[in-house]
Amino acid sequence: MNYPVEERFELGPLVTFVPNKKYPVYNWFHFKEGFSRDFVIMMFDQFKLKEGSWVLDPFCGSGTTLLASKERGINSVGIDAMPLAVFVSQVKTMDYNVDYLKHIARDIFSRKFVPPSLKGLSPLVKRAFTKFTLEDILFFKQVVSEIKDPVAKNFFTLALLSTSNKVSMAYKDGSVIKIRKRANIPPFRPVFKRIVKRMLNDLKTLKTRKSVIKVYLGDARRLDFLEDCTFDAIITSPPYLNIIDYIKVYAIENELFFGQTKYDSLRSYIGLDVEKDYSEFEYLDIPSVGKAYFKDMKDVLLEMYRVLSPNGNVVIVVGEGVFPNKIVPVPFILSDIAKSIGFKVKKIVHANKRIVTDQNRKKIGIALESLVFLKKG
Repeated sequence: MNYPVEERFELGPLVTFVPNKKYPVYNWFHFKEGFSRDFVIMMFDQFKLKEGSWVLDPFCGSGTTLLASKERGINSVGIDAMPLAVFVSQVKTMDYNVDYLKHIARDIFSRKFVPPSLKGLSPLVKRAFTKFTLEDILFFKQVVSEIKDPVAKNFFTLALLSTSNKVSMAYKDGSVIKIRKRANIPPFRPVFKRIVKRMLNDLKTLKTRKSVIKVYLGDARRLDFLEDCTFDAIITSPPYLNIIDYIKVYAIENELFFGQTKYDSLRSYIGLDVEKDYSEFEYLDIPSVGKAYFKDMKDVLLEMYRVLSPNGNVVIVVGEGVFPNKIVPVPFILSDIAKSIGFKVKKIVHANKRIVTDQNRKKIGIALESLVFLKKG
């Protein structure tokens, strides 16, 4: 199919998480796979959304779409299959009593340290932190777990999680975790204290309006709990084809704060089940995982179409898939699927590009990251 195509590479930074680093609350947890507040606000304006409109993000990640909606007074629903993502989204969009949180913070930092047991932790977690840092994390985790108010408990848990990332020797390199020895790791307690103080100040700085925000742990392929024709717009970014394994990337956070999470319950489920019937995509000359991906994404698009109001708008941020011998034009294939469902494909906007090479550093081609704009007729 031929669709209107634009090249707007100046938008590239906006479909990354990087601009969020400068915004209060948005920067409470670095979700490198996410897009920015600036991008979401731009989409609100482009779609002419107003206070009282309803927006859906079925792959809500760290809640950028939801938090931007709260700034504008727009009602929003976020869904994600990864418990970590749902937790972060809920904490960032909650209403708080700052004075009450300050009172709890004073109690937390007045506690006398008691060395916890490190028994049962995985080798990865033990390698990611020094022994003293890991003891501090577990000690404060126990202190925070004793907070009776669930809203306050979650606030300080996110602060603890963010602090843990700051003092870790682990870092995310693409789709894997690597350990890098650091000579001058700051003591945990002062960093934790500083992050809590910053988060409390952020709550005073960010200006929000009254709106409804709902966050669900769920599967974007099955949104049975949402009614037909509910949303004015959908702003989202699904997992990219054959790129990120979210279990590996967030293994440390999941183990320390959410326990062991089943593989098929994470956000990376799209395209995992290669045993399913994807015969309708046999025409695609790609590995089975790619066909399974498009089968899953068709199910997602069907649900998007069902819950979207007539004349509602969709923007999907998605990247091309890369296999050893080819680049898969994901935005165009998704556009074909969307059109077959009933969507009008308004345009495809290329926002980023990167050179792709094989294991021998031979150039395969250029992979694009694009915005797919759809409209329900």
